[in-house]
Amino acid sequence: MTLQQLVYFLAVAETRHFTRAARRAHVAQPSLSKQIHSLETELGAPLFSRARGNVALTAAGEALLPIARRILSDVDSARLEVAELVGLRRGRIRLGATPSVCVGVLADVLRRYRDRYPGIQLEVEESGSGDLTTALLGGALDLALVIVPPQGVETALTMTPVLREHLVVASSVNAPELPAKVRLESLRDHQMVMFRQGYDLRETTLHACREAGFEPKLAVQGGEMDAVLRFVEAGLGIAVVPSLVLPGRPGLRATPLAGAPLRRTIGLAHRTDTPPTAAARAFRSTLLDHIDALVAANALPPGVEPLR
Repeated sequence: MTLQQLVYFLAVAETRHFTRAARRAHVAQPSLSKQIHSLETELGAPLFSRARGNVALTAAGEALLPIARRILSDVDSARLEVAELVGLRRGRIRLGATPSVCVGVLADVLRRYRDRYPGIQLEVEESGSGDLTTALLGGALDLALVIVPPQGVETALTMTPVLREHLVVASSVNAPELPAKVRLESLRDHQMVMFRQGYDLRETTLHACREAGFEPKLAVQGGEMDAVLRFVEAGLGIAVVPSLVLPGRPGLRATPLAGAPLRRTIGLAHRTDTPPTAAARAFRSTLLDHIDALVAANALPPGVEPLR
């Protein structure tokens, strides 16, 4: 098995067409087909079905696909790591972050990092922790700022906890005002706006409501962070969100939860089996320096605690 064969396999898997894959890989189509056939012979199983001109992955192809992606991603990272040895003048970071981090602190961290290392290319993916963890394990990301799982939950990621954020109830300033602190069980009488599948906030909210003895009434569901906040501003319902996302939104009111607080720990994660690149290690240092600076200036947003 060669890397070139995996490149050709991935091109066919993603285009589902041998001619288009050959153009993408800058190779003659007969040569690509020959290499795919050689790969199938070596593995002892067909990777594609070619019925009636339609190209589809077989079960063996489906099994190989995430592994091929991870191998080629690691090879790309290896090339970048060697290039970075000249002093971080070149390289790339593929960074994932939850929406609350993107809204709250990430922009300033990226600005500080860019000032220090202008030659490093920055690629940012914003999503829920579940999706980001999948991307990280699949080799599509180098680092991710995600929610640290509860103790006892095993993961193939190495986590550095950096911040703890409190969850609050967001409501429209035009809606009837909630008490100064609201108990979770009192939310049973309110319509709620809910995040899409893949957001850990969705699972956290649903689990907390069920623990309090009720199933929440969902006015609308399936949104990303910005959409959920906008729906709440429009008066469609309330939502449980991190306090980090509410500064700068005058149309929203934040109400703390009474009793045991709902909190989440944000950690910087990387794959345990792949050491971070020099550029990734430099990002970690920049992030921690920025948090230290915010703490020294007493400038962390309300409801956010440093874990340093």
